[in-house]
Amino acid sequence: MVAALRVVLAATWLLSGVAASSAQGYPSKPVRVVVGFPAGGPTDAIARIVAQKLTDNLGHQFFVENVGGAGGNIAAGQVARVTPDGYTIMVISTGFVVNPSLYAKVPYDPVKDFVPVTLVAVSPNVVVVNPQVPAKTLPELVQLIRDNPGKYGFAGPGIGSTPHLGGELFRLAFKLDLVHVPFTGAGPAIQATVGGHTPIAFTALPPALSAVQSGQLRALGVASTERAAGMADVPTFAEQGVKDQDADTLTGIVAPAGTPKEIVDLLYREIAGIVAQPDVKERLTTLGFKAVANTPDQFGARIRLEMDKWGKVVRDAKLRIE
Repeated sequence: MVAALRVVLAATWLLSGVAASSAQGYPSKPVRVVVGFPAGGPTDAIARIVAQKLTDNLGHQFFVENVGGAGGNIAAGQVARVTPDGYTIMVISTGFVVNPSLYAKVPYDPVKDFVPVTLVAVSPNVVVVNPQVPAKTLPELVQLIRDNPGKYGFAGPGIGSTPHLGGELFRLAFKLDLVHVPFTGAGPAIQATVGGHTPIAFTALPPALSAVQSGQLRALGVASTERAAGMADVPTFAEQGVKDQDADTLTGIVAPAGTPKEIVDLLYREIAGIVAQPDVKERLTTLGFKAVANTPDQFGARIRLEMDKWGKVVRDAKLRIE
């Protein structure tokens, strides 16, 4: 037994030495930063901000690679199976935690196949309406929909997106006759609402911000614990008596399971320092996001929380993508 114990201790010492050596001098070559969406969206924009700063700080290039398709599932499936050496990381959005309950089959498990690094930033959902809609508050909107069954639908940027699920949560909470009208992205959903074709929209803050500021749309509520930068005069859901409706679009960074803890901790510390910089905070605010940069453990807890929350909405709304 003593001999066996010595073997186990020796193996443990060897593995810890390998982990330490793999972290020492990291990075020693370029690091791939995978984004599961085409270039140009907010996830891609934040990935490029962080990647450039990591390049500047750590002396080797962090380069963004866009792998679009299936709401980020293709990219996540690929990253889940790469060598977990810290040279491939992934920038994820909320779909990363929603898709396992929404799709009939996904090629990854958010908890088992990945290790969290940090939640970089969040952006709240907002409810906006065409100015011709008479409702000026969320309670007024609820009453308007109840008084006109079958008349109203809400635009959203695709089935299973955070705004779509936020709209479903709102519909279920108030038992409303409100139909989701899916679009191919936030831009078309906003334009349809501006044009009055779909008078209501649930959307993330960034694509709606300019239309609200210009008066093309009226914002009724922010699905967050605090008011949003850029529309500080718009009350939160909770301020209007609408409870338990918080809905954030998340942008975070994960790595394949098995990535050495020393590398994960290094990336977390670097990214936390990056998002604390005034110029980065300003750029995030311009995009409609609030900097977070929580710890890996905190981000892991948030991932599990979001999976449970949106999984229930998906089941209650009977949503499914085959």
